[in-house]
Amino acid sequence: MINVKALIKSTVLSAFLFFGATSVSLAEEEDYSPLDSPSFFEGLNTFTTVFSQIKLMYVDDIDDETLFNNAIRGLVEGLDPHSSFLEPRGQSDLSESTRGAFGGLGIVIGTKGEYIEVVSPIDDTPAYRAGLKAGDIILQIGDQNVSQINLAEGVKLMRGAPGTTIKLTIGRPDIAPFVVEITREIITITSAKGLLLDEGIGYLRIAQFQRPTAALVKTIVADLVEKNEGELDSLIIDLRNNPGGLLDSSIDISNLFIDEPGIVVYTEGRTSYSNSSFPTKPGDILNGAPIVVLMNRGSASASEIVAGALQDHKRALIMGEESFGKGSVQSVLNLQDGFGLKLTTARYFTPSGRSIQGKGITPDIELENISLKKDEDEDSIDLSQQEKDLKNSLSAEEVEAPVAPSDLSTEEIIKSQNNISDLRDEEYVNLLKEDYFVHEAMNVLKALKIYKK
Repeated sequence: MINVKALIKSTVLSAFLFFGATSVSLAEEEDYSPLDSPSFFEGLNTFTTVFSQIKLMYVDDIDDETLFNNAIRGLVEGLDPHSSFLEPRGQSDLSESTRGAFGGLGIVIGTKGEYIEVVSPIDDTPAYRAGLKAGDIILQIGDQNVSQINLAEGVKLMRGAPGTTIKLTIGRPDIAPFVVEITREIITITSAKGLLLDEGIGYLRIAQFQRPTAALVKTIVADLVEKNEGELDSLIIDLRNNPGGLLDSSIDISNLFIDEPGIVVYTEGRTSYSNSSFPTKPGDILNGAPIVVLMNRGSASASEIVAGALQDHKRALIMGEESFGKGSVQSVLNLQDGFGLKLTTARYFTPSGRSIQGKGITPDIELENISLKKDEDEDSIDLSQQEKDLKNSLSAEEVEAPVAPSDLSTEEIIKSQNNISDLRDEEYVNLLKEDYFVHEAMNVLKALKIYKK
C-alpha cells in the first residue's frame, strides 16, 4: 500500500525543485501553496494510484521521467490551445522561431478536432506559393496521419532542412482531399511593403509584426508620399492573414497613426505583473488622412490589437471579415534542465474595454470572401474556424510568430526588406485592383474624398 501522505510531500517538494525559482516566485506572489488545498490531496491520491497501476501493469516498462513529463504536458495543454510544456527540444524550436531563421513551410497552424488547421499562410513562403489557404485542414504529413499526433509533433515533421520536400494531404470543403508537395526553405519574412494604388491612395501590406516593422512602415509611407509628390489622401492597411507577432511592434505601429491621448491596448490577468496598459503617443504620420484596415479570419493577435486600437480611436474603418479572436497573452518561463512552460497569463482588451479573446474584431463594413475574378475553388473555402472554435479555447473574459533575426540591425533589415522595385510593380497593382477587398476599400476612400469636398 502506497503511503500517499508521505509521497505527496515528497512529490510537491520535488515539483518545486524541478520547476525552479520562477515557479516558486509566482506561487509566492499570490501566497499559494498546494498543501493548503484539500482537493489537491484528493486529486494527487488518484494520480498516484493511476501512476502505480501503469508501472505495475502496462504492457511496456515506461520510465518515471517519461510518465511525469506526459502528466505535466497533459496538465498544461488541457488549459487552452496556447499553453504548453516545452521539453528541451521544444524550447530550442521556440527560440529558433523567434529568431526568424528556420527551415520550414511558412504557415501558422492551430488545431481543429483531431487535425491541424492552417490559420494563415505567410506571404511569399513555400506554403503561400503552393496555394495553401486559411481554413485548410492538414490530414496527413508525409505518411503520418495527423489524427495520431499532437500539434508539436506536426510542427517537427513539417520543419526540416532547406531544399528537402514534404507532402501534405489537404482537406478543403466540397472538394476531394488533395496532396501538395512543398520544398522547405529558410523562412525569412518581409514584414511590410507598400505601393501607390492610385493618385493619393497608398497601400500598406503588413504580413507580420517584427521588431523593425514600425520603422519599416515609416520608411514605406515616406516613400509613398515622395512617389505621390505630396501627402497621401488615404491609406489601405492590409492585415489579412497576418497571424500577429510582437506586442511592442503592434503598439508602435498603432501609434504611427493615432494622435490623441489614451491607450492602445491593455492586459488583465490574475497576477499584478499581468496587468499592463500601453499609452498612445502623439504623432500621426498621415496627418489625419482616412484609413481603411482590411481583415479576415486569418488576422490574429497583434493584427487585432492594431485594428481594435484604430477602430476605438475612430482613426480607421475596418473592412472585411470578423478576425480570428486570439486575445490572450503567453509568458514563457524557463525551468530547470532546459525545460520551459509557455503559459497563458492575461487577456488583451481594446481601448474601449472590448475583449479580443474568442470574439475578434468586428468590421465596420463586412465583406464576403469573394473575388472579382472567378476562382473555381473560391466558393469552397471554409474560413469559419476561429479562436473560439479551438479545443479548450479561453472565453472572452492566442503559431509562434517568427521575428527578425536579432543579429541584424534595424537599418539592415529595413534595407533588405524595402525593395523599391516592388513598390513600382504595375503588375502587382493590377492584381490588387482585382482583389475584391482592396477594390471595395478604394471605393470607400474615394467616396470619403468626394464627401470631404
